Amino acid sequence: MVEDSTVFVGIDAAKLKNAVAVAELGRSGEVRYIGEVDASSEAMRKFLTRLAARHGKLHVCYEAGPTGYGLYRQIVALGHACTVVAPSLIPRKPGDRVKTNRRDAVALARLLRAGELTAVWVPDEAHEAMRDLVRAREAAVDDLRRKRQAISSMLLKHGRAFPGKTTWGARHHRWLAEQAFDHAAQQIVLQELIVAARHAKERLERIEAAVVEFIPQWSLAPLVEALQALRGIRLPTAAAIAAEIGDLGRFDSARQFMGYLGLVPSERSTGETVRRLGITKAGNGRIRRALVESAWTYRHAPRVGTRRHYQQRAVSTGVRDIAHKAEVRLCGRYRALSARGKKLTVAVTAIARELAGFIWAIGREVKTA
Repeated sequence: MVEDSTVFVGIDAAKLKNAVAVAELGRSGEVRYIGEVDASSEAMRKFLTRLAARHGKLHVCYEAGPTGYGLYRQIVALGHACTVVAPSLIPRKPGDRVKTNRRDAVALARLLRAGELTAVWVPDEAHEAMRDLVRAREAAVDDLRRKRQAISSMLLKHGRAFPGKTTWGARHHRWLAEQAFDHAAQQIVLQELIVAARHAKERLERIEAAVVEFIPQWSLAPLVEALQALRGIRLPTAAAIAAEIGDLGRFDSARQFMGYLGLVPSERSTGETVRRLGITKAGNGRIRRALVESAWTYRHAPRVGTRRHYQQRAVSTGVRDIAHKAEVRLCGRYRALSARGKKLTVAVTAIARELAGFIWAIGREVKTA
């Protein structure tokens, strides 16, 4: 006989085996550990089908991690509710020093029943593919930076510094080609480093071309175009914001979006003591770093260059108004903070926080357009 009641299933997902625990409905409902199930799709399908035949309704949860969202999509396709949990927001007992798969699965099932878990936003397959592509570009940028740094470090170690102002241009590459060492081994090292840097640059160019190619087919292409109306945000940054955040309309307020990015001040207050600390650095670090880099452009006076002039002509009047308001506001804010003696890094972080608010406003404008 099938019981018409919901059971809460906690899964500690792993590469080969998933540890599973079940919490029955009600505050005093039994919480029991089922065991480990093979992580393959077929094995999980059979297990969930048997569990549903016994209990009726299932609400499953597991932590976001390297296993991805395949399990989530499979559970939803079977008609069950599923929550992908933010690992950093799972309540934990400070004195608990024992961590096992079994205990994690039981804790997930119990906390899911109590409503104490925070869900992450799950992208669809097309959005996840674009996010993988944008992250591949970020990895390529880091790889190119490391390889170029290796060349500069080797030359500096031997007392060779480029006499020009701008590195990695045509003149710098000619200067690199002229460098010669007495020992053949050192010459080989330099040539291999130069070849590796060239390959890394070609890889980055291929990925950037793919990003440009696929963006028009993306559901968030209008958002990517609209965000480029803001100062300091070009196509790579706009694509990264759209890929990492997704639908900005899921945030009820700009303050909530700022908190998601970890750009709001932390606080430790008790009684009459109030202590304001640095930003929380919670949430998505990729976008937080990108916004801080973009915020540095607001230290200059407001100005619409040729690129942004044509970019703003392609967006709606509402988006242009938000971009203009952002530029005037943030440039003035930077001057005010620097005049008060604030450290430049602190001032720029404050600008990045307010820039996030304008990004949220553009996201709402594009959504309602």
